Amino acid sequence: MASRVLKYSVLLQKYRTPLLIASCGGLFAANMSYHVFPDISYRQLYQAWYKGEPATLSEKLQDIFQQVLKDYGISSPKNFSAFASFGFHPIGAGVPWLPAGGQIGIPANFNSTVDDSSGITNRTVLINGKAVDWNSDTGSALKDALVFSPEAQKFAIAREVARLQSGGPVMSAAVAPVCLGGVWVYSVVLKQVLGLHTGPALLRGAVNVVALGLCAVSYFLTSDAVNQWIDYSSDRSAAGVSIDYAKGGVEFYDKILSRNRTLRSLMGRKGEEMYAPNGNLFPAHLLQLKHTPYTLRRDGILALLKEEKA
Repeated sequence: MASRVLKYSVLLQKYRTPLLIASCGGLFAANMSYHVFPDISYRQLYQAWYKGEPATLSEKLQDIFQQVLKDYGISSPKNFSAFASFGFHPIGAGVPWLPAGGQIGIPANFNSTVDDSSGITNRTVLINGKAVDWNSDTGSALKDALVFSPEAQKFAIAREVARLQSGGPVMSAAVAPVCLGGVWVYSVVLKQVLGLHTGPALLRGAVNVVALGLCAVSYFLTSDAVNQWIDYSSDRSAAGVSIDYAKGGVEFYDKILSRNRTLRSLMGRKGEEMYAPNGNLFPAHLLQLKHTPYTLRRDGILALLKEEKA
């Protein structure tokens, strides 16, 4: 048994560079597959259904989507497509310069207006196993938080267009492979500092475990930092289209915060675990620092508006 472990160790040492390259490349490819083939992954996952059939995007939302692409300055609109998604705000995946392009999911509540909220009230929303009563105080507050002005709708769509156009998915997918490569760097540096390149195998193994731990910590910190940078950058790009888009961005995040505060009330203890009193999201788990705060995203757009007025 010991000889077999030694044999594998020798092979890993001999071919560590090609193995490392192959592992990092495979990890990057796995992370990007979701965005390279959005039609068979992302779109299938988020597609809205109506009476057993995939829901179609209304003509109104198609027009808004095309207007956003035009306002944002997308030279090849064919690189983006939109579909009807479930949920309450747009989401996107894909890489615009690849054959499948970028896919933007637009929810049904974007069909609603202050005068006509049928895109919301004709849906059954279950919270803690109970359907939301849209005529109750909390139900009315939730409904109001789900109705966006045309400017807020355009900002929300432009935010996703900006994230995909800037290569956000590629940057996010690159974090894990880079950190995996860091395992080798940490291992070599630690062994060099401690003089263990020719030391006992047990000590070298312990160093490798420490390197893995450092890599894991680096991954969670770097992943949070990169994702937050992408979020802020996408907001700035979308708000920078025009003053109307910026004002729509402020409204969009105000409505999200209002929605989350209402859900916190409706969901009871579970809502208190998910949403902060101000409407921000709590971390999904201990190893994640935090989501990009909606309050800071709104304040960033307010700062842009103040710069425009100045």
